[in-house]
This record gives sequence, C-alpha cells and structure tokens, in this order.
Amino acid sequence: MKFVVIGGTGLIGSKAVSRLERLGHEVVVAAPSTGIDILTGQGLDDAMAGTEVVIDLANSPSFEDEAVLSFFRTAGRNILEAETRAGVGHHVALSVVGTDKLAESGYFRGKIAQEALIRESSVPYSIIHSTQFFEFLPGIIKSGADGDQVRLPSALVQPISSDEVADAVVRIATSEPANGIVEIAGPEAYWMADLAQRYAEQTGDGRKVVGDVSTPYFGAKIHETTLIPAGEAWLGKINFDRWMSQYKDGQAVARK
Repeated sequence: MKFVVIGGTGLIGSKAVSRLERLGHEVVVAAPSTGIDILTGQGLDDAMAGTEVVIDLANSPSFEDEAVLSFFRTAGRNILEAETRAGVGHHVALSVVGTDKLAESGYFRGKIAQEALIRESSVPYSIIHSTQFFEFLPGIIKSGADGDQVRLPSALVQPISSDEVADAVVRIATSEPANGIVEIAGPEAYWMADLAQRYAEQTGDGRKVVGDVSTPYFGAKIHETTLIPAGEAWLGKINFDRWMSQYKDGQAVARK
C-alpha cells in the first residue's frame, strides 16, 4: 500500500514511517523539507497520486490563537481536497482526548476546526484521540512555572509513550476507516501534579509542583476527567516508571 505521512519527520511521524516501511509499504514523507507544503498546497497532488492512506500528524508551528486556527483550517482543506482529487480511501488524523471540551483554548479551537473539516469531507476517515504523550511532560511543567513552584490543574492524566502512539497510528491506518473517533491512552491514570512532581524529582528539578483547581490547561479550564478517555480506549503497556527507564538526560533511548 502507498501511504503519505504528513509531518513524517516529527516525533510520531518518523516512528510511524519506519514502522510502515518495515511492513513493506511505500511511504511518502510529506514535510516542507521534502518539497511538500500543506499550507500552499505545493507538491500535494503529486504526493497523493496512487495513495491509499494519508496519515495527518502535522502540528501548528505557532500556538497563537489565530495562527493555530488558520493553520489547521488551511492545511486541513488543502490536504482533504488533494485526497478527494486523488481518490484516497482513508484519512487518519491524530488529535487529543478531550478536544471537544477544550474550546476555551485557542490551540484546541484549531483542533476542533480540523476535526470538523474531516467529518464534513467525503473521504473515509479515522480520528485518533490520544492522551498526552509522556514526552510532553517537560512542556506541561514549563506551562505551569510560577517562580520556585509549578502550578498545574487538579486533573487526571493518562499519558502514553510516543512509541505506543506510533504503534496505534500504524495499526489504525492499516485497518478499515472507523468513520469516527478512536481513543488511545497509557495504561495508568495519575494526578497531573503528582506525575509532574515525580518527573521533576527524577530529572533534578527542585521546584515543588502544586495542584490547583483554578489553574487552566493551556488556556482552558478543565475538570478532573477532561484529559482521560471517556469510554473504551486502546491502552498501551508502558507506564511512567518503564518510560523513565528508557530515558537518559531527557532524551529517548532508541527502542531496539
């Protein structure tokens, strides 16, 4: 089968590409560095020719509200229109658990718009709602920095490793379209502040992490369960301790 992987040079994209290639599939890596620009449409039609599945893992380079919304709307339209012209049979997009509950956040308004375009398109699709990646823990801690403390929402998280996200993306992309949402998550739920404290202590960060019900999550107020799956989800097997054992100085140790 021929796959086009949008964002194929990124964290999840590069892992998905290598897995697809090991399975013997033809893979086109779509990124500005390979001459494919999803914002201008340059190279998209050539890439889509003969393609059976498109995996969209692209992310906005800016988190500014209007820039994010413009990115996901423009890129989404260009990709889906090119797929329609080429007769692509399956569009797979990676999104976030709880997206529909996070409209106060400019970033998630962009993801909501992206998902709406996919549902309204004629291309069969699967939208993957993933919990946050373990690899995003430093970013979550940075977002809550407050002097010698870190303030984070009093909410549950159920993080998943990037390796298992890539596994799930490939499994779903090589299956029939769900024409709906498929949820994936890590094996265990943690209170966000507790998990961030464990990570901070194990990486030499001496700040105290505090849970606070009034602290927003990237601009959106959330409830205890906003960021964990609401129903049945595919669960990975890598928990925090196992994930940390695969890391050294904050960088992933390549999985053999």
